[in-house]
Amino acid sequence: MKRNAGILLPISSLPSKYGIGTFGIEAFNFIDFMERSGLHIWQILPLTLTSFGDSPYQSPSSRALNPYFIDLDLLEEDGLLVPGEYETLYWGSEKRVDYDILFKKRYVVLKKAFSRFNRNDEEFKEFRNKGEYQDFAVFMALKENHNYSAWYTWNDKFKNYSKIIEDEVLKKDDDLVEFYEWTQFIFLKQFSRLKDYAHKKNISIMGDLPIYVAYDSVEVWKYPNLFQLDSNHVPTCVAGCPPDCFSLDGQLWGNPLYNWCYMKKDDYAWWKGRIKYNLKLYDLVRIDHFRGFAGYYSIPYGEKTARNGEWIKGPGADVFKGLKDLPIVAEDLGQLDDGFYKMMKEVGFPGMKIVIQGFNGDPNSIWKPSNYTENFFSYSGTHDSQTTRQFIDELDDDKREVFLNDLKEQCGYFKLDYDDNFSNRDLTLKVCELNFMSPAEVAICPMQDFLAIGKEGRMNFPSTLSIYNWSWRMNKDVLDVSLANMLLGFVKESSRI
Repeated sequence: MKRNAGILLPISSLPSKYGIGTFGIEAFNFIDFMERSGLHIWQILPLTLTSFGDSPYQSPSSRALNPYFIDLDLLEEDGLLVPGEYETLYWGSEKRVDYDILFKKRYVVLKKAFSRFNRNDEEFKEFRNKGEYQDFAVFMALKENHNYSAWYTWNDKFKNYSKIIEDEVLKKDDDLVEFYEWTQFIFLKQFSRLKDYAHKKNISIMGDLPIYVAYDSVEVWKYPNLFQLDSNHVPTCVAGCPPDCFSLDGQLWGNPLYNWCYMKKDDYAWWKGRIKYNLKLYDLVRIDHFRGFAGYYSIPYGEKTARNGEWIKGPGADVFKGLKDLPIVAEDLGQLDDGFYKMMKEVGFPGMKIVIQGFNGDPNSIWKPSNYTENFFSYSGTHDSQTTRQFIDELDDDKREVFLNDLKEQCGYFKLDYDDNFSNRDLTLKVCELNFMSPAEVAICPMQDFLAIGKEGRMNFPSTLSIYNWSWRMNKDVLDVSLANMLLGFVKESSRI
């Protein structure tokens, strides 16, 4: 890949009158803004469904796509909705996504649209016949019939998957199954239209593949052998991260871990199929928590923190045999060891660098832009970290002095201007500029950093449940000429044209 640059902005964060960003006009406007700014990679978070906790990394399906992103105005243009059926509804603040409101209202509106859809449409019939989303649709029909409770709380007849149960649902609840398959059909039609428009503007869509699925997911329900479960399909161990300087209790994610020994029997077919599916959906893919393939942190089920976990050797590069030379980025953050570096060398995927971690007073820090090599995607920050402005705002006097000295030194290295009187906003933008100037193959900044937004713009606080997680939304008025010109200046200055 040639030297390139982009923006990290989830679809959910796009402006919209209807509670959450969608594949409608504002998404097309954002692509136009990227074109004016000289940026050619739009990185988004996972497009999979959210459930408890609203996290796209805790999805009830590894493949099914989030119906919240279906644009209602486009459904109205297709004759499937009347404006009064959705325009007059209260969808929550335009500053934050309210997932509770979406859950209560979005499906009601979508079912009205589905009721007017021609189910004999040949394209839709062909889509259904392929059966790619049937597992998900059957699972969601059962969940809806059980008041959306988790599968492991259902009675034994439904809790334990069988082909008999699946056939019964397909017979008795075909309308409901068909509805959930229709949401995937419409999602893909709208997303494909947006993706085609991006390609016309020479912009690639970079997706995100979560390493784990939720315990309450169709995969765990239907294919329990893929996971580390006991005879009652209860997890024996779950995923997370060990304690570190950021979290004394570590991170307890709670996802069931994979049964890698079982997966090895068919040469990791489930995982390889999942990767190929995502590469068909996106132009390039970031694989979350790539470290987990070399070795994963295993926490006994029922623990309240991640303190008592242990590292277990994973399958390593075997999962990726036959998948080399693909547009994959490995999220290689966290506690790394020799086994991980060996795997990275074998697979050859670029890793990630986070600029903001390099201002620690260590001239040899691997996070300093001046120390980067080319085979990386470089970021000012991530969706799991503080915004750069928040990081700067919250520095104590001693750490601020170290930060400013390092920033000044880096600016000198890359021949960028620096002023001791820079405001925190100026300092934030200077970090973004340094990110672009680095030798990294691709430089990406979260939209919040380009806007120098503080704590209110943080996307996620890992291992917490909060209305502030996954809910930040961008004001459409910020995409003005001055911002586009500033970013285009960064692109030209860093030769990322």
